[in-house]
Amino acid sequence: MSPSTIKNIDFYLGRPLCFILTAYDRLKRFVFGKPSKKEVRKIVFIKLVEQGATVLAYPSLKRAVDAVGSDNVYFCVFKENRPILDILDIIPAKNIFEISNDNPLVFARDMLCFFFRSRRLKIDTSIDMEFFSRASAIISYLCGASNRIGYHRYTSEYPYRGNLMTQRVQYNPYIHVAKAYMILTEAAFMSPDEIPVAKIKTDTLKLYFAKLASLQENLQKVKDMLQEHGLSEFGNHLVILNPNAGDMLPLRKWAAENFVRLAKRLLESDPNIAIVLTGALSEQAAVESIRREIGSDRTVNLAGKTTLKELLTLYSIADVLVTNDSGPGHFATLTDIAEVILFGPETPDLFGPIGRNVEYVCVELSCSPCVNVFNHRFSPCKDNVCMKSISADSVFEKVTHLLSVKHRS
Repeated sequence: MSPSTIKNIDFYLGRPLCFILTAYDRLKRFVFGKPSKKEVRKIVFIKLVEQGATVLAYPSLKRAVDAVGSDNVYFCVFKENRPILDILDIIPAKNIFEISNDNPLVFARDMLCFFFRSRRLKIDTSIDMEFFSRASAIISYLCGASNRIGYHRYTSEYPYRGNLMTQRVQYNPYIHVAKAYMILTEAAFMSPDEIPVAKIKTDTLKLYFAKLASLQENLQKVKDMLQEHGLSEFGNHLVILNPNAGDMLPLRKWAAENFVRLAKRLLESDPNIAIVLTGALSEQAAVESIRREIGSDRTVNLAGKTTLKELLTLYSIADVLVTNDSGPGHFATLTDIAEVILFGPETPDLFGPIGRNVEYVCVELSCSPCVNVFNHRFSPCKDNVCMKSISADSVFEKVTHLLSVKHRS
């Protein structure tokens, strides 16, 4: 399903469903009384979209695993966004509920299976990691969890999604998403009577992230892939360019001609530099067009030719990654590659990948960030001046600086 279809379903079907379920829940409380908080023993995280954000959720998942054990932590996710969970290897594969969104009927079937399994497993706690998605709130309620943690709008003008959470967390737009996810997990262990949840000192929330123990199993395959195209990481400074931001938020895209201009400058500046272009299979033709415009035999198009684990292996042997604000920027923090990440419609203050070797390029316009929880990440903007204002020259300076630092050390 396309982003616009998902948005329309969430709005036109989600709103009345949230209202109906809220009325049903209030009726239950009136008849049977307010239920007491159950002990947290089994936790399911609901995070359907965005693999990059799942990397930011790692500390939150680790907190849950430390509290109840990995066998008692579950995750509900769209099928296409599962691979990063397998790579993070913090939740057992058998505990991951895959939901297909190919069409509404298949989605409904998978959701019913999830509800059945969740109740059979007696999962007592659900943590809704979507910000103000009505679908995830409904899923959290219907999965049978007694403790339901998620965002509530209280007196704010956020999107309506009923009153389906037991621990209702106040959304704070000034806290980085990684810490916001940690607060959700901490709230699971707090009293639902606290209004609002949760009153935690944010400086006590320590961010730590997964580092992949080994990528050796894919190393030779990636080397062979490079050598087939006449490249080897030995004797070359590998720079990876990821020229797409996916279809969810096309406003985040830096123009293809900028990637071409950047690549040409890098190749002209140093004969040891080689360029690897990456992207999804659906982006292969567009990326190939960029490669042809660059016009150098030191440029390779690997879009759609690597698995996620092979892509991470490529990061581990490359020097610098240049990418729009998208999943690869977060994936790369699992390795030691240096990164230059281009921000515009969103802000790195909230969504920036967190790593030792990350630098941002961001032109701070008065209208930016325009993509946020207030508008379900659907900006009215038709002209992403914030991305157009980022020059290839400024990115070139960042990349060459990182290359010099890396090869000096």
